Amino acid sequence: MASSGEEPRNGSPDRAGTGTEPSPTADAAQLDTAEDFEVLEEEEEEEEEDLSELPPLEDVGRPLAPPREDTQPSEQGRGEAAEDPQEWLDVLGSGLLKKKTLVPGQGVDTRPRKGQDVTVRLKATLEDGSVVEENPALTFTLGDCDVLQALDLCVQLLEMGETALIVADAKYCYGAQGRSPDIPPNAALTLEVELLAAQDAPDLELLSGKEKIELANRKRERGNFFYQQADYVLAINSYDIALKIISSSSKVDFSPDEEAELLDVKVKCLNNLAASQLKLDHYEAALKSCNLVLEHQPGNIKALFRKGKVLAQQGEYREAIPILKAALKLEPSNKTIHAELSKLVKKHADQKTVETEMYRKMLGNPSAAGTPGKCKDKLPWSIPWKWLFGATAIALGGVALSVVIAARN
Repeated sequence: MASSGEEPRNGSPDRAGTGTEPSPTADAAQLDTAEDFEVLEEEEEEEEEDLSELPPLEDVGRPLAPPREDTQPSEQGRGEAAEDPQEWLDVLGSGLLKKKTLVPGQGVDTRPRKGQDVTVRLKATLEDGSVVEENPALTFTLGDCDVLQALDLCVQLLEMGETALIVADAKYCYGAQGRSPDIPPNAALTLEVELLAAQDAPDLELLSGKEKIELANRKRERGNFFYQQADYVLAINSYDIALKIISSSSKVDFSPDEEAELLDVKVKCLNNLAASQLKLDHYEAALKSCNLVLEHQPGNIKALFRKGKVLAQQGEYREAIPILKAALKLEPSNKTIHAELSKLVKKHADQKTVETEMYRKMLGNPSAAGTPGKCKDKLPWSIPWKWLFGATAIALGGVALSVVIAARN
């Protein structure tokens, strides 16, 4: 379902259901090692749903006997979800995400809004009933994809005080990679959720430097999780949110150290954003992200490398090669840059050969192989003309000599 940003490592993702983020040490190892920023091999992308608006709710079609009171929530999950059209709501209309109210709430008017900070009680189980997540008070920003998609989408439908059962396909949980060690790949989850509180998110203008840095880093690290899960659309979304937080105006004065740290977070987000955009072949956007990094840090190796990659993907080898040479000069031992530069130099040489041959054909210039043959074709014509001019000159000379002799006589 999701993935990580600035060239992540291949370790296990953070616990997205709880909102727990990786430690700063792990994050640094993930993103800032010089030898680990190469663009990973392309993976096929599935078209992502537009999460900006929820589709109309649809009831499920087949009846089912109501669940027994002694049944675990996970046992009521996927097998029974489609059987009671009066209780289950097909949230996305695809049958992959369903919600059922267990305890009614305080009315539709009490539903939370996107952008609010909500607090829920969460219990997550696998299909076999084993509990993989329990959190009595999980707080997150609704609509920012700070948690599992299944939770982020369905909490918008909860009334204050409501307890609901959510049955979610792996696509809206931990996807094909799962979560080591407790959630296997392609595992559906059953979530029991109670909405405890909802309040407006804090005013960004009033955040202290430390608070703004922490908030932006949480969004960035969430983007890293999505990048690692190969969900580049949601990764871009998280990096964009982090950049908006960093760029927001402030009524609070920041210290020079806080300003420098905010700039560092911004550069990391832009680098990660470029990596995600490159994965989706959004070359112009990736080039813009790289250039924004280089405006702040002209010697940023990751930005130089990715800019070279973007230009190479666009066939601009002549521009890409000096940029990669600049990156290699900053870090001569980097094998990734060496390999990429060697590949581009060869491609550029091949491109020049093709262009030279094309120009020859356009201008009608003979190739080296064809020149001798054409010269031979012209040879029979060139000799008679030379002979003719010589003969004419001799004839004219003879006439002139005859005139002179006649005049003397």
